[in-house]
Amino acid sequence: MAALQRQYTNERARWELAKEAGQVGTFDYEPVTGRLLWDEQLQRMFGYDPATFTESLDAFNARVHPDDARWHAEALQSAVDTAGEYDVEYRIVLPDGETRWIHARGRHLPGPDGRTDHLIGAAYDTTGEREAATRVTRILEAMPAGFYSLDREWHFTHVNAEAERLLGYGRDELLGKVLWDAFPAALNSVFEESYRKAVSSGEPISFDAYYPAPLDGWYELRAWPTPDGLSVYFLEVTERRAADERAERWARQMAILAQVTAELAGTLDTQVATARLPRLVVPALADFCVVTVIGADGHPRDVGSWHVDPSARSLLERYREVRLDAMPMTAPVARALHTGEAATFRGTDVLDLLPPGPARDLLGLLAPASEVALPLRARGRIVGLLTLFYAEGHAPTDEDVAIAQDVADRAGLAWDNARLFSAQQQLAEGLQRSLLTEPPEPEHSEIAVRYLPAAEAARVGGDWYDAFLQPSGDAILVIGDVVGHDTEAAAAMGQLRSLLRGIATYSNGDPVEVLRGLDASMATLQLATLATAAVARFEQTAEERRRGVSRMRWANAGHLPPLLLNPDGTVAELAPWVGDLMLGVDAGAQRRESVVTLDHGSTVLLYTDGLVERRDADLDAGVARLRDALVELADLPLEELLDELLERLVQGRPDDDVALVAVRLRRRDPS
Repeated sequence: MAALQRQYTNERARWELAKEAGQVGTFDYEPVTGRLLWDEQLQRMFGYDPATFTESLDAFNARVHPDDARWHAEALQSAVDTAGEYDVEYRIVLPDGETRWIHARGRHLPGPDGRTDHLIGAAYDTTGEREAATRVTRILEAMPAGFYSLDREWHFTHVNAEAERLLGYGRDELLGKVLWDAFPAALNSVFEESYRKAVSSGEPISFDAYYPAPLDGWYELRAWPTPDGLSVYFLEVTERRAADERAERWARQMAILAQVTAELAGTLDTQVATARLPRLVVPALADFCVVTVIGADGHPRDVGSWHVDPSARSLLERYREVRLDAMPMTAPVARALHTGEAATFRGTDVLDLLPPGPARDLLGLLAPASEVALPLRARGRIVGLLTLFYAEGHAPTDEDVAIAQDVADRAGLAWDNARLFSAQQQLAEGLQRSLLTEPPEPEHSEIAVRYLPAAEAARVGGDWYDAFLQPSGDAILVIGDVVGHDTEAAAAMGQLRSLLRGIATYSNGDPVEVLRGLDASMATLQLATLATAAVARFEQTAEERRRGVSRMRWANAGHLPPLLLNPDGTVAELAPWVGDLMLGVDAGAQRRESVVTLDHGSTVLLYTDGLVERRDADLDAGVARLRDALVELADLPLEELLDELLERLVQGRPDDDVALVAVRLRRRDPS
């Protein structure tokens, strides 16, 4: 018995400590007598002095807030009558006028007759919790984002004012309602998937999603699980997404323009320009396209096309080959070419205008839903047309057409630039070639010449060759290179070539005298030009004619030395690489002359540095490649030898101008 008493005392002490720590008071109400027993904790909570507390229900009712008195009395009586749970939260007013919130819970103890004999329970002050909840509610109501909370059965338990506005329902319509019933389109969507994932994982989740009509908007959502269910914060981002999409579309369009500009500005070849354009346009601006240019004869020609679907490209090429011949003048494409104004039309409009035949059949297979014809404009005239085709479901916007017209204008200018450059190039090259005359045909030797302009430069420059006979009958070979790569260099080359020819043919002088005379003339005429040159003269006495040999007398003004291909196929350099001072530096400079005896069958090659120079290798390596090629090609006829050298060393497209002049000696009749 003593042990039980000690156990009871200990448990009672622990309960008292727990009550004090949690600030929980206890009560015992006897409905029959109306007696109400409170512990001291509860008496102090209600503002009573334990010494004077009357232990009556009237003492309790005296503290209950007037607005809560009636409903609380009914709740208490209901709990007594039904022997049910007593769980209420109400307000009390303390003697100093302060209002506090109290949460009380109780359980009935039945008497012998089954009716409530005692209602015992506990109560605690929830004012602090209420104030915190009120603050949270105020914050939620004031926040500019929608917020709602759901319980574990997906019922709405809280909806703030912004959520009411965004969702189009009042909170009275939503509270207690199941989310999936209120918004059925959320079922089997990213909404349901994301919400259930957050609840099952216990982790917050963020996502963007579109909800159809009646909301018809995009939303940015963040959902996080709570002990009671799920809370959701959301913003409508429809306008922001539209702005982002516009910005992305603008960025893509600017990227297309930049790429078109870079690609087309990087070439002055009309064929390359027209071939690149369709691949730049598709699929960025259209599903497929055709490029038309107006030729020199004034007639339009379809010259390029591209389709987003590789399997349809051959079909589009066949349509491109026949469409203009079949297109009537009333067709939108013809009108766009004639008026210079863009035209937007349906694919069926063209189909109806085309006569029966391959063009109509092919267009039917390509099946464009719509087309846009954009003129290629340059310098106030129409130079072509860009026709864009769109498949079903891909209608062009006004912005698409505007950016496409910008592309067409840039393409038109690039194509016209390439056309003008090609015309100027052909004119300049023709003028330059007119200065480089055909070589003579002396009986004792064969002379061959070649000139190849640079592939990417202005195609006119200062390289030149020459071959002519002096009054003595001796053959003169010249190779030269004016500093520079433009029309000015070409003009200077023409002057120097003519001066040298005049000096050599009038004076009948040796090569060294010809170079001295040219240098002096340049100084006298004040030609501000620098140039390198090598001059070689081939001579024979009667004795040498009988022996079948010739002499080569030559002088070098800073040029690469000639190469000698001997009859046995070996190659020799006729002098050290460094020659005398180049022309145009010092007219009084000393110049030297060299003489070498050559057997018949020997070949001498004079060349400019474009043949051996490379961006990725030095000049010595280039000369070595030339020597090796000469050895391998020694048995070829002279004309074929020069062609093969150009092909092997520069593949027909040199980085710099190339001029070659070669002579192959043959035995002259002794008589």
